[in-house]
Amino acid sequence: MADYSLPKDSYFLGFDSSTQSLKATVLDSNLNVVTTELVQFDTDLPHYKTKDGVYRDPSVNGRIVSPTLMWVEALDLVLRKLSSSNLDFGKIAAISGSGQQHGSVYWKNGSSSLLSSLEPKKPLVDQFKGAFSVNESPIWMDSSTTAQCRELEKAAGGALELSQLTGSCSYERFTGPQIKKIFETHPEAYKNTERISLVSSFMASLLIGKYACIDESDGAGMNLMNIKKRAWSNKLLEATAPGLEEKLGKIAPAHSVAGHIAPYFLDRFRFNKNCLVILWTGDNLNSVAGLTVSTPGDLVISLGTSDTGLTGFGFRRNSEVKREGGQSTPKKQNREGMLLWILTDISCSHLLVSVAQLNWITDDLQPSLEGNVFPNPVDTKGYMVMLVYKNGSLTREVGFHRYVLENFNGETLEGVNEREVEKEFDGASEVRAVTEGQFVSMRGHAERVGMPSPKRLIATGGASVNRAILGVAACVFGCEVYTVQRPDSASLGAALRAAHGWLCNNNGSFVPFKCLYEHKTENASLKSKLAAIPDIHLVPKYGLMAKKRLEIENRLVEKVGRL
Repeated sequence: MADYSLPKDSYFLGFDSSTQSLKATVLDSNLNVVTTELVQFDTDLPHYKTKDGVYRDPSVNGRIVSPTLMWVEALDLVLRKLSSSNLDFGKIAAISGSGQQHGSVYWKNGSSSLLSSLEPKKPLVDQFKGAFSVNESPIWMDSSTTAQCRELEKAAGGALELSQLTGSCSYERFTGPQIKKIFETHPEAYKNTERISLVSSFMASLLIGKYACIDESDGAGMNLMNIKKRAWSNKLLEATAPGLEEKLGKIAPAHSVAGHIAPYFLDRFRFNKNCLVILWTGDNLNSVAGLTVSTPGDLVISLGTSDTGLTGFGFRRNSEVKREGGQSTPKKQNREGMLLWILTDISCSHLLVSVAQLNWITDDLQPSLEGNVFPNPVDTKGYMVMLVYKNGSLTREVGFHRYVLENFNGETLEGVNEREVEKEFDGASEVRAVTEGQFVSMRGHAERVGMPSPKRLIATGGASVNRAILGVAACVFGCEVYTVQRPDSASLGAALRAAHGWLCNNNGSFVPFKCLYEHKTENASLKSKLAAIPDIHLVPKYGLMAKKRLEIENRLVEKVGRL
């Protein structure tokens, strides 16, 4: 029988290089949290003068970037904070990380020699000044590349064809359009670039002292990779910029070893020379790993606190919630009809509602005009699908339509009449409609892009403490809902992936991710709690609601168009 144990007394370090901060989580060999540290860009590195970790360019509509050197300095600072906490770096067997997806870094010609010859007595930031051909990295918030998106879609044969090739239709935040814009607007800077990294592969490169590969999972967020072959698409590379394949380097599976820790970190922080650096991947992908979601039928829903009161679709009467044994299930009631709120503007794959995200694991690749598909970072054959709902403030800016659906008995849509109204309903009804509507929308859109029958749903985020909301989610999706206490799921997922990568390397081949934790799920860092169970009588009724909502939404899209 294979030995999947981790070396005794060893540590595993995970980073999360997000938009606003750099977090670090250290796990021991039993996957318990040893320590954590955090660098907030705005407050810990105020000399960069960022707001929320970014610069918003007032001269170019939609241009949002971050100073690349800030990420370099943050790595040195978070390691110094860990050192001050008396962490024994010599016990760290492997490191991995999470990077904000889609962001890109442009290394100047000759920077590879700089990477390989760092001086341990000098801070990283002092040695990387002048190392980048573009000093401000485009990030996922940037929306200035609409023209480049349309050109990439045209090169692929259309939006759907691009999605079928890469896993997503073209989005302004994706790296391919960003690279294309750099080439078109700053050709000299592009010519002076020897390597283009994602944020994830950039941070890994710093740690190993040479250019790290882009991993397959994060690489799918570029609109440049053939998702079936898990290789660059020559057609899309040629449509983006000349000589791009050489600048991007190779793609590798997310569990691969990027290299050993660089000599700089051995001398400066006393790492073990045998410490492995596992390829970093994207933040959303690491978060799923941090929630130990790895099999088809697992769903993850991220609920911000604003999710409770922005837009929705539901029954007219407010229903109370009963609690039994700490779990929630909506009470049955006689209901007269249902409310519908729906927005006037809907983008290609994003319904403009409050901050929320739905992820699920699947073995069946079905790219479409909705959602994003990525190779599963902890499975060599599966995929992770993501539906993102944009910030709720947009709903207040663009407005919404409100409907009453009359004669709805929950058994059929026959005889149901739609009536648009302008007057607001009473507060209880509107709150109920908001709550049901968020989940009904998610179910409808997710089923449209091939979501498998859910087996369990893991809820995270501020609103996941509300058991009434979780009770509705259970009935809408027809499965049990679990909650977890993992505020830093991306850095935790990175630490778990570091341990997983160590196991794969030690065994000489890929090891199923669940082998890492299946006997350790009672650990505080991994434990989940059953929070809500579905009412089986309500599940099919919500299915009808989801169908009707999409019907009305489609008509509104035809009428008012998309953003």
